[in-house]
Amino acid sequence: MSQGTNRQQISPGMLVCIVQKHHQRSGELTEGVVKRILTKSGYHPHGIKVMLDDGTVGRVKEIL
Repeated sequence: MSQGTNRQQISPGMLVCIVQKHHQRSGELTEGVVKRILTKSGYHPHGIKVMLDDGTVGRVKEIL
């Protein structure tokens, strides 16, 4: 398991755990498959923002 701070480590179809904006305080994670990568830069300290297959958007905390 690695952290999702580097864009090049993440690609569509990967299984990841994300934290949604409204769950940032609690740290509740949501598991899903990456549909699109939304962050343009190569690195983000809080995690690369992605959209999952079901439309959920959040920052990658773990790559499974």
